[in-house]
Amino acid sequence: MAVLFEIRQRVKGMYARYETYILPAVKFILAFLFFMWINSSMGYMSQLDNVFLMLLLALICCILPPSITIFIGSVLMVIHSYALGIEVAGFMLVLLLLMAILFLRFSSGQNVVLALAPLSLSFGVPALLPIGCGLLGTPLCALPAVCGTVLYYFVQLLRTQSTALMGGDMEIADKLELLANGLAQNWEMWITVVAVAAVILLVYLLRTRSFDYAWRISIVAGGAAFAVVLYAGGYTMGLSVSTLPLLGSVLISIGISLIIDFFVFGGDYRRTERLEYEDDEYYYYVKAVPKAAASASAGRNQRKASGSSRREKKPVSRPRPVSTGPERQRNSNHTIAEPPENDAFNYEKELEKSLKDL
Repeated sequence: MAVLFEIRQRVKGMYARYETYILPAVKFILAFLFFMWINSSMGYMSQLDNVFLMLLLALICCILPPSITIFIGSVLMVIHSYALGIEVAGFMLVLLLLMAILFLRFSSGQNVVLALAPLSLSFGVPALLPIGCGLLGTPLCALPAVCGTVLYYFVQLLRTQSTALMGGDMEIADKLELLANGLAQNWEMWITVVAVAAVILLVYLLRTRSFDYAWRISIVAGGAAFAVVLYAGGYTMGLSVSTLPLLGSVLISIGISLIIDFFVFGGDYRRTERLEYEDDEYYYYVKAVPKAAASASAGRNQRKASGSSRREKKPVSRPRPVSTGPERQRNSNHTIAEPPENDAFNYEKELEKSLKDL
């Protein structure tokens, strides 16, 4: 376990040292994956289906705020929808504007979750997004997470209905009705939306409590709640839910979330201290949970300091030169003058005289 703590301390130290370079690299990877997902899921506009163009756009996004990544991704989705028809592009544009006006303006600092939601669903770990948002974010993360989930299922709808939408035998009203009904009656999407929002709120509620192992309990509870909501919703709406893939994705999400807990929080609840004190106006009840790596390193530093303080420098005794021959004879002729012994007698005599005067 001590090796893991050392690895965590080194990772944190490396992140603190190279944060200026790590954050742009993370934004670059996120933007590139988001743009590649849009091209692989839609890809109706052949001019945009270019890896070098996506690399260039991701390179631009790595030096700009994360909201630029969402904006460029939205523009790409509208352009791809235009290849299916101008009414499809208009429907996509209205959907994005409604999300921005009704939801995303309240969570402006956390809208990068909108790009993470389709990626987690496409990678087969849908429970990882709500658990991670509940651990690292606030309840407002539910708004971009829900919007990203809706976008994912709408893109899948366009993918399945692309042949009918590109045909010239459908009227504009029929295409709009097909898109509206396909989005409103997609019960799998609505069940996933409810599961994502509920898990984010549940994990955040449990994670902010003061009982021991709150982070780990919230992770396990969030994964279990996600599976239960999907099972209950599928059973209610008559949808088939694959048991093994769902349980496997939930277990993988719980494992990754526990790794996040280890690197971000990592409290040592075995050495928890509860303190009580008061002042003139309030009573204070404090629960202090020490960090495992910090306490271990402090103990090692204390031991090193105590060990170094016990080491004292010994005076180096230099050998005296030995005189031989005539030098030794001259030194033997010299006598060392001894201090007079009557200093103590004179002191006593003067003290006795002063006492007599008194």
